[in-house]
Amino acid sequence: MIRNEPYWWRAAPLAASDPLPVRGTADVVIVGAGYTGLSAALTLARAGRSVQVFDRQRPGEGASSRNGGITSGNLRPSLAELTRRFGAERASALVAESKVAREDLYRFIAEEGIDCDFKLVGRFAGASRAADYERLAREADHLRGAFGIEAHPVARAEQRSFIGSAFYHGGNVRMDIGGLHPAKLHAAMLRLARDAGAVVHGETAVLGIRGEAGRYEVLTARGAVRVGHVIVGTNGYTDRFDRWLRSRLVPVRSRIIATVPLSANLMGELMPSRMMYSETRKLHYYYRPSPDGTCILFGGRDGTIAGDAEWPTASLRRALADIFPQLDGVAIEHSWYGNVAMNRDMVPRIFAQNGRRYAAGYCGSGVVWARWAGQKAALQVLNEQAGRSALNFRSPRWVPLVSGKAWFMPVVFGWLRFQDGLAARK
Repeated sequence: MIRNEPYWWRAAPLAASDPLPVRGTADVVIVGAGYTGLSAALTLARAGRSVQVFDRQRPGEGASSRNGGITSGNLRPSLAELTRRFGAERASALVAESKVAREDLYRFIAEEGIDCDFKLVGRFAGASRAADYERLAREADHLRGAFGIEAHPVARAEQRSFIGSAFYHGGNVRMDIGGLHPAKLHAAMLRLARDAGAVVHGETAVLGIRGEAGRYEVLTARGAVRVGHVIVGTNGYTDRFDRWLRSRLVPVRSRIIATVPLSANLMGELMPSRMMYSETRKLHYYYRPSPDGTCILFGGRDGTIAGDAEWPTASLRRALADIFPQLDGVAIEHSWYGNVAMNRDMVPRIFAQNGRRYAAGYCGSGVVWARWAGQKAALQVLNEQAGRSALNFRSPRWVPLVSGKAWFMPVVFGWLRFQDGLAARK
């Protein structure tokens, strides 16, 4: 029987929220108690500000405990595409900041003594088509030359050292990416924020925000709060309390399956380097060994917009067997999904509207970007120079006809699968 809840909740179950009194005033109200909101809350509370955080679910019940735990900090557009859209200066700054954001996450985990199974093991990216290998090789050379990142191409004849599969046409390896237990990281951030004095209200929805900069009234399901600053960090779980933000983000389901425990010999054969893994197919699968090395977690886009159909799990199982034929028919213990938030530029963003500050649009790479953006948004509230960021520019553009539901995703999913099928036959 497949359990339709995150594998991560086994070792770090979400705690039920003990209702705390909603205080009528605060310096800052933060909406969303995931990585973004807790990072902002921790920064502000340690600076002496009174902070209340509200989440309509249990803290961490969204993407912060549902992701793959891969510290990629990806930027989906290439450097060339970023340059075309935003100019060479901002493009280079964005790529450079992704490196700093990863390093800052590793510093944070070490300095705070967070036990979240973090290991800096590196990532292998596989070329799903022969034509993709040269691009991955150039990417590795650029990362090494421009940013000093330990990265190198991997020819097809050498890839067995990294992955026990003949599916790919070589790839690249970069050693600045690791893996962690996302729910353990969130639990530690929640504890730190509360210890610093932030009041975190779970299962308390924000219903609306009235007023203007410096004089807001935040309406919640358990009372109103008068506040000077508001930070919104709801990302792929933004509901009708903020229709303006909702019209600029596209929530897309990402699903992960976890196999039953495999033998140590088989795990050693399939994942000899125990790295994180990604690839170049249009549907973009990502996968990794579990932190204890006993099973494989395999993720990709879900393709549904409602309910919890069985076919996305079956689709991921087939994709897993494409890469590892030895796992054809393997039993699956967990299958779950979470929302990632896309935007029209496909670049994470910090921005302001009517005085409210937002951090959102991580495009599936929130393990690094969400904590970083929440911290930066908080530093901007504090008017500190350290709040400067290449992510801080115009708000994401309006996405027509979405309003919180990516109704077109089944069609997009089908089109991407069709393209992958054509590429595989070439």
